Amino acid sequence: MTRANLFQLGTGLETGAHAEDPRDLSVAHTVLPPQAMTQAAASRDVLDEDRDDHFIRRDGVIFAGTHLIIEVENGHGLDDEARIQTAFRDCVTECGATLLHIHTHKFSPQGVSGVAVLAESHISVHTWPEIGYGAFDVFMCGDADPWKAVGVLKRAFATDTVHVKELRRGEGLVSVTAAA
Repeated sequence: MTRANLFQLGTGLETGAHAEDPRDLSVAHTVLPPQAMTQAAASRDVLDEDRDDHFIRRDGVIFAGTHLIIEVENGHGLDDEARIQTAFRDCVTECGATLLHIHTHKFSPQGVSGVAVLAESHISVHTWPEIGYGAFDVFMCGDADPWKAVGVLKRAFATDTVHVKELRRGEGLVSVTAAA
């Protein structure tokens, strides 16, 4: 991979992210077709207890992580960048996750977008404060519990009107029988 390609991926930027990743990114990686990816995933020991990125077993299913689509309605303070950053930090603490980095951007005349990068994945948001709406994504793997973020967001933005959809990311890539 060339330095230009790495720059486009965000690697090597002065964000501190490059210090987090000790991998040699100069090594080319093979992109597999979906069928081969499923076969390759089944052959890996993704449930090895020594791994830091444990897959989740729940209801007889194995999946990479829980991704919540959280819609905050009638929210207050959705134009306040500091309040959103605090909500991200509170979600991380409450969910038992590990914060790596927060980046937010305030738009003019209103609205905030942001992401909290986690060891377990991420929390992201885009807000429309003029209508009291915030679109949050909370994606976590391992032992972190993203459902605890729902209560944090209700309190942070002073509303009881929150809608949640759950996605199990990576479901079906590893079967219970292959993992046994």
